[in-house]
Amino acid sequence: MTHSKSWTGPRAITAKGLWCGPVLGLLLAGLAGQPALAAEAAAPLPGANPGHPAAQSSPVPAVTDAPGAYFPKRANFGQASPSREARHVADWVVDSGDNGSLPFVVVDKVDARVFVFEPGGQLRGESPALLGLAIGDEAVPGIGQRKLSSIRPEERTTSAGRFVAAQDRNLQGKEILWIDYDAAISLHPVVTGTARERRAERLATPSPLDNRVSYGCINVPVPFYKNVVGPAFTGTDGIVYVLPETRSVREVFGSYDVDERARLKTAGQAWPSQGAK
Repeated sequence: MTHSKSWTGPRAITAKGLWCGPVLGLLLAGLAGQPALAAEAAAPLPGANPGHPAAQSSPVPAVTDAPGAYFPKRANFGQASPSREARHVADWVVDSGDNGSLPFVVVDKVDARVFVFEPGGQLRGESPALLGLAIGDEAVPGIGQRKLSSIRPEERTTSAGRFVAAQDRNLQGKEILWIDYDAAISLHPVVTGTARERRAERLATPSPLDNRVSYGCINVPVPFYKNVVGPAFTGTDGIVYVLPETRSVREVFGSYDVDERARLKTAGQAWPSQGAK
C-alpha cells in the first residue's frame, strides 16, 4: 500500500482501465501519512469498441470446428503443486494467449502463493506471499488517496483481477512491481519495519493462514523478488492475475477449462465465442 509517489518509468494501462505508475509509500518509514496521487483514465477492454456499429449488432454465432484431434496448450508448473484454480487460470492464459506474449504472474490469495511465468508458460519460480489482511476482491473506492491511519482492518483487501504490471522504484531507489494504481497495490520485497507484524516469520511458516497482514500489497521474500520477479519484468511489462476468493475465476477472468474446450473442438462441436480465444 502506498501513499507517496516517485514515478520513474513509463506508465502502463491495465485491461481494467487502470493507469499504473507510482510507488508504495508503505516501503518508506515515516511517509505513511502522505496521500497517493491517483489519476486514472478509463480504457476499453482489448478488442472492445462500443462506438463502432459492429459492436451494436447481434452476437456472432459460435463456429463449429471440423472434427479432429485438438491438443490444448498448458502452463508448465514443473515440480510446483498449485491449487486447481491457479492451474486453471495459468493453463487458460497459455492456451488462449491472454497474456499477449508477455511474462505473467498468478497470485493465489487463498493459498497465499505467487507463480511467475515466462511468456510461453514455463514457470520461473514460486513463492509464499503476504496479502491484504481482509478477505475480499474489491478495493474500497478512493482508498489509494487515503492516509494509512484511516484505513480500517476490513478495508485492507488485495484486489482481484487482471492487471498490466510494470516495475517502478520507491523513493529509496528499490524496485517494486506496480499492479493496481487505483487501489495503491504493488508486489514488492517483504517489508519488516513493524516488528509486531512478524512479516518475515509469517512468510516462513508452511501454513497460509497467517499470511494475511498487509494493507493490500503483495509481499514476497527478498531473494524471490531479486532472482525471479525482477528479471522477469526487466525491460518489459507483464500481466498479473490476482485470483479471487469470493467469486469464481471464470466470472473474474472469463476463462475456460482447456480440457473441456479441447474435447468440444476435437468432436467438432460448437464452442461459444464469448470467453474463449
